[in-house]
Amino acid sequence: MKIQITENGPYIVSGNIPLFREIMVKYKMTIPQEWKKVQEFQVKGKYALCRCGMSKNKPFCDGSHKAGFDGEETAENVPYAELAKVYSGKNFNLLDNKPLCSSARFCLKGKGIWEHIKEVKAIDEIKGEVWNCPSGRLVLTDKEGNPIEPEFPKEISILEDNLAGVSGPIWVKGGIPIESSKGTIYEIRNRVTLCRCGKSANKPFCDGTHIKIKFKDKNFKL
Repeated sequence: MKIQITENGPYIVSGNIPLFREIMVKYKMTIPQEWKKVQEFQVKGKYALCRCGMSKNKPFCDGSHKAGFDGEETAENVPYAELAKVYSGKNFNLLDNKPLCSSARFCLKGKGIWEHIKEVKAIDEIKGEVWNCPSGRLVLTDKEGNPIEPEFPKEISILEDNLAGVSGPIWVKGGIPIESSKGTIYEIRNRVTLCRCGKSANKPFCDGTHIKIKFKDKNFKL
């Protein structure tokens, strides 16, 4: 069970990993409250997901990358914790690795998670703001530094940012290994987002560029 990145080509998913589509449930304006599954794709043991943004059969690859997609992987393959800033809270700490941001905006509710962490005493008051962050930019820990993470099954979701009117990245959950086109394994994490618009400057990971370029999957009505 893994996701293999092909050179200037698609993501090859093996191991019969379930594939869904999820949209945002609105909280206020363009700030979401939670994710909602709206579709389950019928997939076999192995399938290819588009990462160039050009396929006419999204989210699946149709060979459009052959027209000249530059899929060079530019992300640093270093442990998350080495690049994360620590925000101290009452009973919990927040780790923030900003370059991983996929612009999902759950963290912007109210005063923002960076202020909430200073005020709350119970994890239930803030876990939705952190756990719904699909990229894993934000991670809660206890005071000893142990991560407090949701128990995700191994699955993949195609995200639609219906509140901003664009199509989002690929959400990889549950610690699925991601192999680079060079054969190395990126740090295995509970949640990460992979670029599917083809324009991220942090490939293979999403950096929120899909919003700037107004990326849309015409196979799904936003």
